[in-house]
Amino acid sequence: MLFLFFLAYFWRRAPHKRGARFAAMNYSDEHVALCALNKIFGYHPALALSLIENSGSALACFSVMPGDGPPSHPELFSQLTPESLEWARKELDRINSRGFRFLTIIDEDYPEPLRECEGPPIGLYLNGSSSPTEIFGLKPMIAFVGTRDISPYGRLWCQKLVRALSEAPIQPTIVSGMALGADGIAHRTALECGLGTIGVMATGIESIYPVQHERLAMDIVKRPGCGLITDYPLETSPVALNFLRRNRIIAGLVSAVVVVESKTRGGSLMTARYACEYSREVYALPGRIDDIRSAGCNSLIHTSMAHIITSPEELVGELGLGRITRGPGSSWAAGQGASLRSVLARKYGELSAQVRIGDLVKDNTGITVETLVERLHIPYQDVLTAVTLMEADGILVTDILGRCSLTPNYT
Repeated sequence: MLFLFFLAYFWRRAPHKRGARFAAMNYSDEHVALCALNKIFGYHPALALSLIENSGSALACFSVMPGDGPPSHPELFSQLTPESLEWARKELDRINSRGFRFLTIIDEDYPEPLRECEGPPIGLYLNGSSSPTEIFGLKPMIAFVGTRDISPYGRLWCQKLVRALSEAPIQPTIVSGMALGADGIAHRTALECGLGTIGVMATGIESIYPVQHERLAMDIVKRPGCGLITDYPLETSPVALNFLRRNRIIAGLVSAVVVVESKTRGGSLMTARYACEYSREVYALPGRIDDIRSAGCNSLIHTSMAHIITSPEELVGELGLGRITRGPGSSWAAGQGASLRSVLARKYGELSAQVRIGDLVKDNTGITVETLVERLHIPYQDVLTAVTLMEADGILVTDILGRCSLTPNYT
C-alpha cells in the first residue's frame, strides 16, 4: 500500500501528465515565493515589488516581521507566513498537472512591455500551445476593446480594422479581454485572418468567462502564437473588481489600444486611460452623436485622449505596421470590382427580395427586419427567409435585436 501511495504521488507530479501543453516546470523556491506574493499583493503589485527590493529576494519577504510592514496594509503583511508558501507550492503543482505555466516578473520570457509598466503583475498564468516567447516576444501587440452591446456598425468596423491589420507588412498580435461584443469579435476575426491573439482573463486560467466563449478559448489555446493569460490564482470567480486588473494588463501589454465602441462609462474607457498612463497610443472609432455606444469614443477624440480613425489604411500606417497594398484579392476590401447589387442579382436573381434588401442594408447599416418589411412592402416571413439565406451565405449578419449589417467582404 505504501508503494502504491508513492507511485500515485509521483505520477500526479510527473511532467508527462496527459493533456499538458507545456513541459512541466521545475519551479524554484523563489518562484514559489513569487506565486504567494502574487496572490497576497495582487491588487498592490507595486508594494510587493518594493518589499522584494528592500528584502533582497521574494523568499526573504517571508522573514519580514509582522510590524515591519506599512501600517496602511497590515492585513497583507500578516499573510507572509509559511502557510502561504505551502499554498503556493500546491498551486504550482496544480498548474503543472493541468498543463499551464506560471511566468514571474524575474523570468526572461515575461512580457517585456508589461514589465516596463508601473506596478506590473508579479506573475502571469499562461495557457497556450506555444512558448511564451512565441506568444509575447515576436510581434507587436495591439489591443481592441469595446462595449459588450456592440452595434452592427461597431461589429462591421471591428472586423474591417482587424482584417486590415492582417494585410499589413508587419502583422501584429491582437489583444483583448475575452468579453462578449467587441472583444469576442476581435479575437475571432484575428483567428480567421491568421493573426495571433491573446485573451486576458479576469478569472482563474481554467475558468472561461463568459461561458459563450468556451469554444473561442479552445481555439485560441490550440492556435500557435496565441494564448490566454491572467494574474488571478486558479478557481478565481468573475467579480466586478477583477476586471480593472485585467484592463491594466491589456493596456500594459500593447503598443496601442483601439476603442471600437464605448459608452461614456465602462471598461473600455478605463483601458484607454490606463493606456495613456503607460504612454501607449489610443485610437477611437468615431460614431453618430446620438448613439450612446459611440459617446465614449467621441469623447476620447474630443478631449484628445485618442486619435480619430478615418480609414483602415491610415490606422495601419499610424501603428507603424507598413503600408497596405490594396489588390483585387484584398479580403477586407472585397467587392471593390463588382457592385453589391450585381453580385446579389447573379446569386439570387434580378428581381429577388435579396437585391432590394441589399440596397437598403448598404445605405442603412443596422436597419431592422421590421423596418425592411415596412420599406419594401413584402410579407414579414418572406423578408425573414431572404435575410436568413443571405446570412447563411455570409453576405450579412443580424444581431439579437434583428439589426442587419453587411459583412466586411460585401461593404
